[in-house]
Amino acid sequence: MPPRIPGPQGLRSLSLCLRPSTTTTTTTTTMASSLQPFIQTANLSRKEKTRRMKQDPHGWAASQQRKSINLKRREELQVDRDASWGSPVHGIPTAFVESFDSAGQAPLSTPPVDEDGNPLSAPRPLPTSPHLLNYLLSKAELDAAISQAEQLTRPYISPDRATVDPRAEQMDLEEHQRQHAKALVAIERIASLQNASAKDRKHANIRRCIEEFGRHNTDHTLERPAPPLARGVVPGPQPVRAGPDTGSSEVQIAILTSKIRALASKLEGPKGNRDKNNKRSLRLLCHKRQRLLRYMERKERGSGRWVHMLETLGLTPATWKEQITL
Repeated sequence: MPPRIPGPQGLRSLSLCLRPSTTTTTTTTTMASSLQPFIQTANLSRKEKTRRMKQDPHGWAASQQRKSINLKRREELQVDRDASWGSPVHGIPTAFVESFDSAGQAPLSTPPVDEDGNPLSAPRPLPTSPHLLNYLLSKAELDAAISQAEQLTRPYISPDRATVDPRAEQMDLEEHQRQHAKALVAIERIASLQNASAKDRKHANIRRCIEEFGRHNTDHTLERPAPPLARGVVPGPQPVRAGPDTGSSEVQIAILTSKIRALASKLEGPKGNRDKNNKRSLRLLCHKRQRLLRYMERKERGSGRWVHMLETLGLTPATWKEQITL
């Protein structure tokens, strides 16, 4: 007879019966686990299923049809859920994130190709930043420097026209224009981000992130940028910013996203699985972005900054929820 364990003083009517399991075990561990409470499962046996099929075949067929429809719907919902969950590294790539590859210089994206080199999808337009140039220059600064250099190198025109050779003067002006045109082409090639290195493109993407997500711009362009205040709290005066915003969470998250995309694209190439050092660096960057996203979710969830950042960078719950393993 199985042993019975009496309950506490106030629960004398309660007792726990330990029944041996139906399977025979030999080891000490399995023998100890065999003395478990007897649990009756709710699964139907084959004999019970056969009895119900014979007793009510139409009802059984209807129940099986409902079950198949339910399973199919669950599979569709799981596919949609997996698609919206995204990747812990890339999330869901957007046009702004794809423009990181060219530092905002290419107007169209580069679609993936098959084995024969045929594009699998049509290219889509990307946001561009033509005012940004290499070596931390801007288009306005370069135009001002070129205009000043053109004026400084222009040949001197003597006010005494009686002692001047007009033909020689005209030849000097034409030579100056020719040399200036050659120098202009050379400077444009040097300052173009299309000929820049990966480090220069990284600095250009950092400037683009500051312009796009810096609160010195988003506070004036987004609708309700800050989260709503608690009831009874009166908003106080905000300090005036001394310069562009570079330390906000959304700016740092965007900068980390650009670095993650550049590093992940190298690891996805040939022999990328052997690069253990960069794989560790990618894991550290993803975890740092995850911490910032969790912090911003607590502080800014529901605000215009939070929604604008998720929509622009394509960040999904996979990038800041659960554990990230690469």
